[in-house]
Amino acid sequence: MDTAMKILLIIFSLGLIAAVLLQKGKSAGLSGAITGGAEHLFGKQKARGLDLFLQRLTVVLAAGFFILSLVVAYLVKA
Repeated sequence: MDTAMKILLIIFSLGLIAAVLLQKGKSAGLSGAITGGAEHLFGKQKARGLDLFLQRLTVVLAAGFFILSLVVAYLVKA
C-alpha cells in the first residue's frame, strides 16, 4: 500500500508539472498588449476553453498532490 501511494504521488506530481507548464503565461508581452483587445472583442473560444480546462486540471491535481502528500507522510511515520 505504501509503494502504491508513492507511485500515485509521483504520477500526480508529474501531471501537475505538465499542467502548469502547458498553461499560457499571464504576461504575453507587447504582442499580448497589441492583440489582446482584438482577442477580447472577437473572442478566442478554443484557447479559452483549453485554458479553463488546464486551470481546473491544475486545481484538481494540486489538491490530490497535497492530500496524497499528507497520506504518504502519515504512512511513513506510522
